[in-house]
Amino acid sequence: MTSEKEAPRKPVLFRAADHAKVKEETQSHPLNPHSLIRGISLSAQVGLQRLGFHLLRIAPGKESFIYHSHQLEEEFLYILSGRGIAELGEESVEVGPGDFMGFPTPSVAHHMRNPFQEDLVYISGGERREMEVADFPRIGKLLVRVGSQVTIYDKVEGKTISFE
Repeated sequence: MTSEKEAPRKPVLFRAADHAKVKEETQSHPLNPHSLIRGISLSAQVGLQRLGFHLLRIAPGKESFIYHSHQLEEEFLYILSGRGIAELGEESVEVGPGDFMGFPTPSVAHHMRNPFQEDLVYISGGERREMEVADFPRIGKLLVRVGSQVTIYDKVEGKTISFE
């Protein structure tokens, strides 16, 4: 039984047959007009709170979010089907089924795009910390997230200080 204070727990098993019953979400990054990702959060279906695990797809001609790096949260991608171009640092490489990318922190800047004719389908996952700092080096901006509050700063307006 569940006490009045506890919410009922989500099931620990989310079957493949149930994927079609979950409404696919669409998300794009506000700083990238070519960004468009569709998919479902598998971690949300089973109640995971500290780990994000998502089944995602990028349509032909679209991109993931924006070229970025992480300071605090580790991230990974595993390609299931289709092909894409992964920007890893200053290198662009074609990726396909079975390819795995991991981004320990501080991470190399990265981004995915799909210039091919079929959907790029992949698993994306990572940590969900209370705070994250992400760098968007190509556009000179820095994202700071504390809880659900996200603030984006222009790096040219920032000042480096020393506590010596």
